[in-house]
Amino acid sequence: MHIAQLLHSLVLRPNIEVVEAWLPDRHRRLTPPAPCKKRKERGTRGFVPANSWSVLLPFLRVSWSRMFSRRTEWKLTPNRFTQAQRELQAAGREVLDLTISNPTRAELHYDAGTILQAFLNPEAMDYDPQPKGLRRGREAVAGYYRKQHDDVDPESIVLTTSTSEGYSYVFRLLCNGDDEILVPKPSYPLLEFLADLQDVKLVPYPLLYDHGWQIDFPSLYKAVNHRTRAVVVVHPNNPTGSFVADEERSALNQFCREYNLALIVDEVFLDYAHDGARRTTFAANRDVLTFTLSGLSKISGLPQMKLAWIVTSGPGEAVSAALARLEVIADTYLSMNAPIQLAAPVLLEQRHSIQPLLLDRVRANLSELDRGLAKQKTCGRLDLEGGWYAVLRVPVTQSDEDCAIEILRKVLVLVHPGHFYDFPSDGHLIVSLITPPGHFRKGLAQVLELLNQ
Repeated sequence: MHIAQLLHSLVLRPNIEVVEAWLPDRHRRLTPPAPCKKRKERGTRGFVPANSWSVLLPFLRVSWSRMFSRRTEWKLTPNRFTQAQRELQAAGREVLDLTISNPTRAELHYDAGTILQAFLNPEAMDYDPQPKGLRRGREAVAGYYRKQHDDVDPESIVLTTSTSEGYSYVFRLLCNGDDEILVPKPSYPLLEFLADLQDVKLVPYPLLYDHGWQIDFPSLYKAVNHRTRAVVVVHPNNPTGSFVADEERSALNQFCREYNLALIVDEVFLDYAHDGARRTTFAANRDVLTFTLSGLSKISGLPQMKLAWIVTSGPGEAVSAALARLEVIADTYLSMNAPIQLAAPVLLEQRHSIQPLLLDRVRANLSELDRGLAKQKTCGRLDLEGGWYAVLRVPVTQSDEDCAIEILRKVLVLVHPGHFYDFPSDGHLIVSLITPPGHFRKGLAQVLELLNQ
């Protein structure tokens, strides 16, 4: 069969794009022919059998992008920051990581015996598919709120494997394709991928800093339109560590009532207020339809256990309608497993031992950070109220990414550039306050010394 015929058959295939080809006999580049407007019918002259084109594959550079949905057209090549990390890892260089977010690798003590024993439950051998989750698991979550925050009805709770899955359920519940959700900026970047997968458009509204963070309500009002379906609030925000103030809560409720919007509130760091004072949960918000997300990952420092939840609150009729639809969405996937749900009461109790350890770590590292900053005049930090992270203010001599790469290569310390979290300008670096203290002290000293040169 002639080589041109094979190439012609390739370009007729709707899911394959031939970028370029080389003929094996003459080793010369051959540009594939332009696609024909009409596919040749089987049996007519010039038709190429379906499996014939495969003989050319060793000599083709083929783009498979047409096979995949546009929602997955992410840039999958590593950025310069990630590439610098990989180069150091390949060279066997030891790096001090000041970005650690996994508490199970932060040199903290867990009651492993009690945690593992909770999974040795014979009831786990029974399959009882409950869309909202087993009653025992939901009652354990309601008990956490009752003891630590406010009364929550177990029937208003839907168990999920993660807050990411919770976001996905709520996005699906509220949005048609290309509907919009307002999200804070700066904040955690995960929402962009979740929105892409649910065909939802995220529209940012700014958080403004002036000796603390505030929601920019004039910008919020400018961002809303007929396609807006909800407002996302992170309480406290990550990485700014700012809680939603009481007056902001009232203003958010008024805004959502005015435009008939839902509130989606991420409260994974709610229990980590640095001053020890309990903050009010949105899980008890009755003013507007509200979906509050949280889970074991931060509450009990157990991200590997994959148990999270959505609490639905608000006006009665809206809550009933939302829960009926959420139950169908959850029933479609039935992602929860029996052992983790049955172990939920024990795993949630672990918060009583792990939260004090984490808060002590956060406060100790924050004090170390303040001592280091007091010894120099180049860098500072932004005020924060809760969470596990601190935002450093550094001189704007280059982009945040370039600054983080320079720190990584020169002193072998890993910090995150502010643009990872959509800070609107350069001059911000992010460090984790749950880093083991020895590593934090050493890495911080090296970073500050470099930045003050």
